[in-house]
Amino acid sequence: MIKSEINIRVLYAHTDKMGIINNGRYFEYFEAGRNTLLRELGYPYTELEKLNFGLPVIEAHANYVATAAYDDVVTVRAILANEPTVKVRIDYELYVAEKLIATGYTIHSFINMHTLKPARPPKNFIELVRSKLK
Repeated sequence: MIKSEINIRVLYAHTDKMGIINNGRYFEYFEAGRNTLLRELGYPYTELEKLNFGLPVIEAHANYVATAAYDDVVTVRAILANEPTVKVRIDYELYVAEKLIATGYTIHSFINMHTLKPARPPKNFIELVRSKLK
Protein backbone atom coordinates (compact mmCIF):
# COMPACT_ATOMS: atom_id res chain seq x y z
CA MET A 1 0.00 0.00 0.00
CA ILE A 2 1.30 3.46 -0.92
CA LYS A 3 0.06 6.42 1.14
CA SER A 4 0.58 10.15 1.18
CA GLU A 5 -0.83 13.02 3.19
CA ILE A 6 -1.34 16.72 2.61
CA ASN A 7 -2.87 19.35 4.89
CA ILE A 8 -5.21 21.92 3.38
CA ARG A 9 -6.75 24.86 5.25
CA VAL A 10 -10.40 25.36 4.32
CA LEU A 11 -10.92 28.60 2.42
CA TYR A 12 -14.00 30.73 2.98
CA ALA A 13 -14.73 30.33 -0.74
CA HIS A 14 -14.99 26.55 -0.24
CA THR A 15 -17.86 26.84 2.24
CA ASP A 16 -21.59 27.18 1.78
CA LYS A 17 -24.10 29.41 3.57
CA MET A 18 -23.92 27.11 6.62
CA GLY A 19 -20.16 27.70 6.86
CA ILE A 20 -19.18 24.12 6.02
CA ILE A 21 -17.29 22.74 3.03
CA ASN A 22 -19.56 22.51 0.00
CA ASN A 23 -20.00 18.84 -0.92
CA GLY A 24 -18.52 19.24 -4.41
CA ARG A 25 -15.28 20.65 -3.01
CA TYR A 26 -14.33 17.29 -1.51
CA PHE A 27 -13.36 16.11 -4.99
CA GLU A 28 -10.88 18.99 -5.19
CA TYR A 29 -9.36 17.78 -1.92
CA PHE A 30 -9.18 14.28 -3.46
CA GLU A 31 -7.32 15.79 -6.43
CA ALA A 32 -4.83 17.50 -4.13
CA GLY A 33 -4.25 14.18 -2.38
CA ARG A 34 -3.81 12.35 -5.68
CA ASN A 35 -1.31 14.90 -6.99
CA THR A 36 0.66 14.67 -3.74
CA LEU A 37 0.64 10.87 -3.95
CA LEU A 38 2.07 10.88 -7.48
CA ARG A 39 4.64 13.55 -6.61
CA GLU A 40 5.82 11.68 -3.48
CA LEU A 41 5.89 8.44 -5.45
CA GLY A 42 8.46 10.14 -7.68
CA TYR A 43 6.24 10.28 -10.75
CA PRO A 44 4.31 13.58 -10.77
CA TYR A 45 1.42 14.02 -13.15
CA THR A 46 3.56 16.37 -15.26
CA GLU A 47 5.86 13.43 -16.09
CA LEU A 48 2.91 11.42 -17.38
CA GLU A 49 1.90 14.37 -19.55
CA LYS A 50 5.44 14.68 -20.97
CA LEU A 51 5.08 11.06 -22.09
CA ASN A 52 1.72 11.83 -23.71
CA PHE A 53 -0.44 10.15 -21.05
CA GLY A 54 -3.61 11.54 -19.53
CA LEU A 55 -5.33 10.23 -16.43
CA PRO A 56 -8.99 11.33 -16.56
CA VAL A 57 -11.42 10.44 -13.80
CA ILE A 58 -13.91 7.84 -15.03
CA GLU A 59 -15.61 7.19 -11.69
CA ALA A 60 -15.75 9.10 -8.39
CA HIS A 61 -17.46 8.48 -5.09
CA ALA A 62 -17.56 10.25 -1.74
CA ASN A 63 -19.00 9.28 1.64
CA TYR A 64 -19.67 12.28 3.86
CA VAL A 65 -19.16 11.36 7.52
CA ALA A 66 -18.86 14.72 9.30
CA THR A 67 -18.32 18.36 8.39
CA ALA A 68 -15.39 20.72 8.16
CA ALA A 69 -15.71 24.48 8.43
CA TYR A 70 -13.89 27.59 7.31
CA ASP A 71 -10.30 27.72 8.59
CA ASP A 72 -10.22 24.04 9.65
CA VAL A 73 -7.15 22.13 8.53
CA VAL A 74 -8.15 19.07 6.52
CA THR A 75 -5.66 16.22 6.29
CA VAL A 76 -6.11 14.39 3.01
CA ARG A 77 -4.75 10.85 2.93
CA ALA A 78 -4.48 9.28 -0.54
CA ILE A 79 -3.96 5.52 -0.83
CA LEU A 80 -2.89 3.39 -3.78
CA ALA A 81 -3.47 -0.23 -2.80
CA ASN A 82 -3.17 -2.10 -6.10
CA GLU A 83 -0.91 -2.11 -9.12
CA PRO A 84 -2.47 -0.10 -11.96
CA THR A 85 -3.49 -1.65 -15.25
CA VAL A 86 -5.21 0.50 -17.86
CA LYS A 87 -7.18 1.77 -14.84
CA VAL A 88 -6.04 2.88 -11.42
CA ARG A 89 -8.08 3.37 -8.24
CA ILE A 90 -7.05 5.78 -5.52
CA ASP A 91 -8.80 5.83 -2.15
CA TYR A 92 -9.08 8.87 0.11
CA GLU A 93 -9.62 9.61 3.78
CA LEU A 94 -10.17 13.17 5.00
CA TYR A 95 -9.67 14.19 8.62
CA VAL A 96 -9.99 17.29 10.78
CA ALA A 97 -7.97 16.96 13.98
CA GLU A 98 -7.98 13.15 13.76
CA LYS A 99 -11.77 13.07 13.21
CA LEU A 100 -12.77 11.30 9.98
CA ILE A 101 -14.94 13.63 7.89
CA ALA A 102 -15.07 11.83 4.51
CA THR A 103 -13.91 8.82 2.55
CA GLY A 104 -14.04 8.13 -1.13
CA TYR A 105 -12.26 6.98 -4.23
CA THR A 106 -11.58 7.91 -7.81
CA ILE A 107 -10.93 5.56 -10.71
CA HIS A 108 -8.85 6.81 -13.62
CA SER A 109 -8.07 5.47 -17.06
CA PHE A 110 -4.67 5.94 -18.60
CA ILE A 111 -5.17 7.41 -22.06
CA ASN A 112 -3.01 8.36 -25.00
CA MET A 113 -3.37 12.15 -25.22
CA HIS A 114 -3.19 12.16 -29.04
CA THR A 115 -5.88 9.54 -29.64
CA LEU A 116 -7.80 9.90 -26.34
CA LYS A 117 -7.98 6.08 -26.28
CA PRO A 118 -7.18 3.88 -23.27
CA ALA A 119 -3.50 2.93 -23.02
CA ARG A 120 -1.30 0.86 -20.76
CA PRO A 121 0.63 3.04 -18.32
CA PRO A 122 4.34 3.62 -18.88
CA LYS A 123 6.42 0.57 -18.00
CA ASN A 124 8.67 2.55 -15.66
CA PHE A 125 5.59 3.84 -13.82
CA ILE A 126 4.35 0.29 -13.25
CA GLU A 127 7.82 -0.82 -12.12
CA LEU A 128 8.02 2.08 -9.67
CA VAL A 129 4.57 1.35 -8.21
CA ARG A 130 5.36 -2.37 -8.01
CA SER A 131 8.59 -1.65 -6.09
CA LYS A 132 6.74 0.57 -3.59
CA LEU A 133 3.84 -1.85 -3.07
CA LYS A 134 6.17 -4.58 -1.80
